[in-house]
Amino acid sequence: MKGRVLVAMSGGVDSSVACLLLKEKGFEVIGVTMCLGEGRCCGARAVEDAQAVCRLLGVPHFVLDFSKEMEEIVIANFVTEYSRGRTPNPCILCNRHLKFGKLLHHAHALGCEFLATGHYALKEERNGTYVIKRPKDRKKDQTYFLSGIPKEALPYLLFPLGEYTKDAVRAIAQRARLPVAEKPQSQDLCFVPQGNYREFLTRYLGEEKPGNIVTKDGHVLGKHRGVFHYTVGQRKGLGIRAPYPLYVIAIRPEQNEIVVGKREDLLSFGLFASSCNWLCEEIPECALVQVRYQHRPQPCRVERINGNAKILFDEPVEMVTPGQMAVLYDGDTLLGGGVIEEVIRDERYRADSRAEKEKECHYSRP
Repeated sequence: MKGRVLVAMSGGVDSSVACLLLKEKGFEVIGVTMCLGEGRCCGARAVEDAQAVCRLLGVPHFVLDFSKEMEEIVIANFVTEYSRGRTPNPCILCNRHLKFGKLLHHAHALGCEFLATGHYALKEERNGTYVIKRPKDRKKDQTYFLSGIPKEALPYLLFPLGEYTKDAVRAIAQRARLPVAEKPQSQDLCFVPQGNYREFLTRYLGEEKPGNIVTKDGHVLGKHRGVFHYTVGQRKGLGIRAPYPLYVIAIRPEQNEIVVGKREDLLSFGLFASSCNWLCEEIPECALVQVRYQHRPQPCRVERINGNAKILFDEPVEMVTPGQMAVLYDGDTLLGGGVIEEVIRDERYRADSRAEKEKECHYSRP
């Protein structure tokens, strides 16, 4: 036996194959499904599917109730951020506090040396320390969502799918005749299974509060339905007319205003990030940054400021959104990241960034 491992199982293909691969490698495997509250991703079907896989593989399965933590940590933050006109990423917060926080604690309590998940990521040892790297399947790369996990958790984590493509994982499930082999992948937030998060937010924030949609100079173009219906970069659903396309460029919840402008108004030259979480001891001055999931990594310059960071882009970037995560990489290695607090649109930062390039400290675009 290679040791005991607790596998987080959602009832989907990826986590089921992760469980199978670890058992085949000689680990003592225990399956667990996190119950996040009624009507969420841990519904009866998900639990039954995970149990069916575990029965087939001959491993024990447990269900743990994380509904209180989900409500108090993840959903509370999600609602608060939208009420502030920001766009949060709840999956990163959930991974940090629930999956790689409390669930890892349960793993140790059960005598497990490791916690495994079905994330598409790689873990690599370097001189006695561990780093997370992008996986083989770049289309399924989920390292962005791992940027907030505690650094001290890294030695105890396993990502069995990092060396596989999604197609290969599906083929493994089919060959093993896992009961979830043909199960489609969910695209929704786990706590908003129908995808209607506007309705979800209304239940928490109350009735919509219409206000003005304005230009940068304050000219009123129309009415909005409530600030939490909108996000920076949004073009569709504004209900206004103009001789050129208009986008949401800012949200002002204090004034109950949505500010719109041209596409070039969405360009930014950098950002300030808060609550930064670093997964490496040394953070290089020059790195690659993703400002949202599946965003093309952009060369940048990083300045750490206590627990925060100033990040300047080599070239202007569109649709940098407060509340999202700015995640940094050194090549394929995940460095960590922080919450986008402020977008830098001052042209002087662009000039500063270009001047810094003379130091020959920038990446080629991937």
